[in-house]
Amino acid sequence: MKHVETIKEQHAQLCQQLHHHAHLYHGLDAPEISDAEYDQKLKLLLNIEEEYPELLTQNSPSQRIGGRPLAGFRQIEHNQPMLSLENAFNAEDLRNFDNRLKRFLGSEAPLEYLCEMKLDGVAIELVYHNQQLQHASTRGDGRIGEDVSANARTIGAIPLQLPPDAPKRLEVRGEVYMELVPFQRLNQLRREEGEKTFANPRNATAGSLRQLDPRITASRPLTISCYGLGEIEMEQPPTGQLEMLQKLRAWGLRVNLESVFLANDIEAVIKRYQQLQTERNELPFEIDGMVVKVNSFALQQELGTKSRTPRWAIACKFPPRQEQTILESVRFQVGRTGAITPVANLRPVAVGGVTVSSASLHNWDEIARLDVRIGDTLVVERAGDVIPDIVKVIKEKRNGQEQKIPAPKTCPACGAAVLRGEGEVVPRCQGLSCPAKLKEALKHFAARGAMDIEGLGDRLIDQLLQLQLVTSVADLFCLSKEDFFRMERMGEVLAEKLLAAIDASRKRPLERLLFGLGIRHVGAHLAKVLSQRFGNLDKLRTATREQLLETHEIGPQVAESLLSFFADAHNLQILQQLKDSGVHPENRVAKRGERFAGQVFVFTGKLERFSRNKGEDLVEQQGGRASGSVSKKTDYLVAGPGAGSKLTKAQQLGVKVLDEEKFLALLNDETEGD
Repeated sequence: MKHVETIKEQHAQLCQQLHHHAHLYHGLDAPEISDAEYDQKLKLLLNIEEEYPELLTQNSPSQRIGGRPLAGFRQIEHNQPMLSLENAFNAEDLRNFDNRLKRFLGSEAPLEYLCEMKLDGVAIELVYHNQQLQHASTRGDGRIGEDVSANARTIGAIPLQLPPDAPKRLEVRGEVYMELVPFQRLNQLRREEGEKTFANPRNATAGSLRQLDPRITASRPLTISCYGLGEIEMEQPPTGQLEMLQKLRAWGLRVNLESVFLANDIEAVIKRYQQLQTERNELPFEIDGMVVKVNSFALQQELGTKSRTPRWAIACKFPPRQEQTILESVRFQVGRTGAITPVANLRPVAVGGVTVSSASLHNWDEIARLDVRIGDTLVVERAGDVIPDIVKVIKEKRNGQEQKIPAPKTCPACGAAVLRGEGEVVPRCQGLSCPAKLKEALKHFAARGAMDIEGLGDRLIDQLLQLQLVTSVADLFCLSKEDFFRMERMGEVLAEKLLAAIDASRKRPLERLLFGLGIRHVGAHLAKVLSQRFGNLDKLRTATREQLLETHEIGPQVAESLLSFFADAHNLQILQQLKDSGVHPENRVAKRGERFAGQVFVFTGKLERFSRNKGEDLVEQQGGRASGSVSKKTDYLVAGPGAGSKLTKAQQLGVKVLDEEKFLALLNDETEGD
């Protein structure tokens, strides 16, 4: 009993520490421990909850990574309506707002206002009971919203528990949103994966918050800014808007307190509104206006509400940042993965004080959706006040001379074949020697997980390209000491080391070469699967679609990518050059037994006794199969420190979890006598 009580105390202490450090990281941007230390504490918590599942609660820090998918969203009625705000659009509207309040109050005394940035996100209500997050809901129609509690718990900036001095019951309103840089990274990743991009951060936020699978929400870079109250139970509640925001921060809730401005009259409000319009370009997130609120809660209560809006607050919107221009031509850009993106060349136009002459058309699905053509008159805006975006086509201005935009059949940079996979929106260059892809291709080829050419980094690759010493990865194996001497700060010792590293890479196993070639959809794990199935490059190169699809874990998308890659003449030429240079690896994992036959292992986390690749080799040597993802077919998950979503999924599916010691013990038991 004493042992169980000790475990409970340890679990409670870990929860408190993890909640505290999550608030410092997400709420105050002032972390006190490293990510690795946080991960170690979370791993310990997960281990305790695995052994003592009765300690797991819905507000445990372990729930940040998302639980099982939901069947749907239930409805929640707000105790107090989440009202909309009346809009203002200029200084005159603000003065009229101020005059209305003074008339209602029967006083000409200046009113004190709090000015807050109007974040462009999704309104949400968080309800805390006894300092624990009870539920979260969207605004909905103002009276009834959707229960998004499971998704809200995955957002690091939303505290799952508040400190002991927080009110017994607290209903907090806030705006969930996505900052611009994380939003741009999310869209770039989706483009590279052939998925449809989000039009703007607000759309991305709304779509992420309403996922039925909380694990998807957990993968999205959402944050929150709290700005208001519903119900609150405390002896001395805050007396004004500014004091309330300060209290919220003290209770561990994230508030953009540094951006608020206390104005002593409406003219100060107008000055702040004009100032904020000049500052918005520098902000890391989108705002579409400024919210003005009477600071005093007593005056707010006296002013009351109209049918759908509070009398004491108004949202002053910024002028729209849209202009019209002409699409003069379209050029194609080739990204590092071969993704070909159409870019609109626009007749230069000033949008929000910045001259815009080009904008991304994203992909051909977007071109079809807009029905945009060369010569069209377009409406252009600076999405997020940063990224030029095409909003719509003004078809009424067409004269019949407009031209459709065809998708490329060959790469605009190298002329190699272009593949647009089934269900994908982005065509991709398949050429290994494409100059637009070459630098990244060389870096990937030389990386540790691929051919592992030690010393061949950014600086040397840049010089190789500037001196035109390489046009493909195969040219690396033709370099001489004299070639390296042409580079800056290159001596004989370093040149010899580089040549030795290149020579050593000729002996890498097949899976490393396959991964290094950067074939679309073929990562390190699938490269190993293919190398085990076909044994050498010639057999893989001549494999049929049927043979590829018969291979475990190879689906139609990967099969199509492989067939397209090996059908390209440029690629075949480079593969032959590699072979002529002595690069012709074989599958080197030799079976030593059949003890793991039919069993599937997954490795995750930071393994300390052996590498992940070594663990997978040990499994395969005994006839087992190593997989890159956890499923119902997984027999064992081998988890090291820092294991994350794979460990959680394994626990949910009831997959047996082993640490390194237990795996080695199992391996020794199984291999005894071999």
